[in-house]
Amino acid sequence: MDYFYCFLIGGIICVIGQVLLDTTKLTAPRVLVIFVVSGAVLQALNLYQPLVDLAGNGATVPLPGFGYALAKGAMEGAKDGFLAAVTGAVKDTAAGVTVAIVFGYIIAVLFNPKSIR
Repeated sequence: MDYFYCFLIGGIICVIGQVLLDTTKLTAPRVLVIFVVSGAVLQALNLYQPLVDLAGNGATVPLPGFGYALAKGAMEGAKDGFLAAVTGAVKDTAAGVTVAIVFGYIIAVLFNPKSIR
């Protein structure tokens, strides 16, 4: 059942994103920001953790999971002071940010982007 819930929740998150892109005038970057902010807000309201407990990576891998990780790290770090709140958020998301930067750089070196006109 773990795989089922992982697939179900992750799929629902992706469907929400696709529906937003197809039915509104929102651009992809705006949808991405909405997802990250919604994950952080839901974690701040303590609503995202039950979803993570149910779906595991199905809830943490999509973009709301990044917002969740930022908020969770900041909330845990805030117990030790303001500076720890900032470093807690960075520490909990450092691996994901590093991988995104490295692979983005590799792709930029290997491929020549086309302009869209």
